[in-house]
Amino acid sequence: MNVRAGREFLALPGPTTVPDEVLRAMHRPALDIYSQPMVDLTEGLLRDLSRLFATKGKSYIYVANGHGAWEAVLSNVLSRGDKVLVLESGSFAVGWGNAARAMGAEVEVLKGDWTRAVRASEVEARLRADKDHTIKAVLVTQVDTASGVVNDIEKIGKAVRAAGHPALYMVDAVASLGCMPFEMDKWDIDVAMSGSQKGLMTPPGLGFVAVNERARAVHQTANLRTPYWDWTERDGVEHYRRYAGTPPVHLLFALRKAIDMLFEEGLENVFRRHHLLAESVRRAVAVWSKEHVLGFNISEASERSNVVTTVLIGNGYDPAKLHHYCNDKCAVVLGIGISNLQGRAFRIAHMGHVNAPMILGTLGVVEAGLKSLQIPHGKGGTEAAITFLAESVGP
Repeated sequence: MNVRAGREFLALPGPTTVPDEVLRAMHRPALDIYSQPMVDLTEGLLRDLSRLFATKGKSYIYVANGHGAWEAVLSNVLSRGDKVLVLESGSFAVGWGNAARAMGAEVEVLKGDWTRAVRASEVEARLRADKDHTIKAVLVTQVDTASGVVNDIEKIGKAVRAAGHPALYMVDAVASLGCMPFEMDKWDIDVAMSGSQKGLMTPPGLGFVAVNERARAVHQTANLRTPYWDWTERDGVEHYRRYAGTPPVHLLFALRKAIDMLFEEGLENVFRRHHLLAESVRRAVAVWSKEHVLGFNISEASERSNVVTTVLIGNGYDPAKLHHYCNDKCAVVLGIGISNLQGRAFRIAHMGHVNAPMILGTLGVVEAGLKSLQIPHGKGGTEAAITFLAESVGP
């Protein structure tokens, strides 16, 4: 017997739930790709992406996922043999570094810990030690969805500049853009990238890159440039060059509606909603952890992200069984532990198009699963989440 009839809840960190309004926005005929409405759609989206990144610099749209956007960033500013410094705090910055290595760069990983954020002091010390400025770029994620950590991007940026080092500061905001503050110009970020399928509530398939003038200057002499990713090519007069060919018209319709929804809610309200829902999840996990079988992957409370919570399971209990119970019996899809945490954790996402009933429903199903599978846990986790929201969201 199961009770999964009805709408499935996606509680995994991407692709996230696409709002019905966004799905409806795609249900229309394609535009003439040479028409003025197509040009207006593109120009409006590029302007609003720069607004989301909080930059006066230019933004670019690629028909690609986040891995493609990684390659877009690297190919536009690196030359073969350039050295990049990767700041480890989970799986994804390291993955970005692996892409750089495959493209011909030299990669150094500043070893981190999957239970904590990047330490800005360690970044500054490493850059100060690079007297010859062999490091050309620093790569970091704002949120790593494998570990569940949030890095202090502003503080790391200050460390890069305090070291007096000319390396480009490049940030992966795939899991954070549209969910939490991101201030590209204020935080001295040279290049930022993101994707459509998480906080921007749009189907997978669009990658975004924002660029400042420092990065554009380096771009002029980069020799890893290729026609599809090249910023100069995409700056051409003809509209089709914005996409290196045919634009992804219906994904653009979806993105337009999703961004309109974010602006209508108000970014500060969006960020506050994410914080409240994330904290409600953390209240539940804190209660479940009292039996010392479940626990937070990220040690410090201040370093736990507002978009995903990674929960460890110990004492020989298998998180896959909980994952299957929640999905097969109750239509809640949890994120699995990946990379170093495979078979050791599950993840609860709280990003994008998400609200209180979705989160409380997810927590209730997880708690039912823990009870049904006889996984030891503190009782009353969902109640703790309810109490927190009741106290935080007044009448």
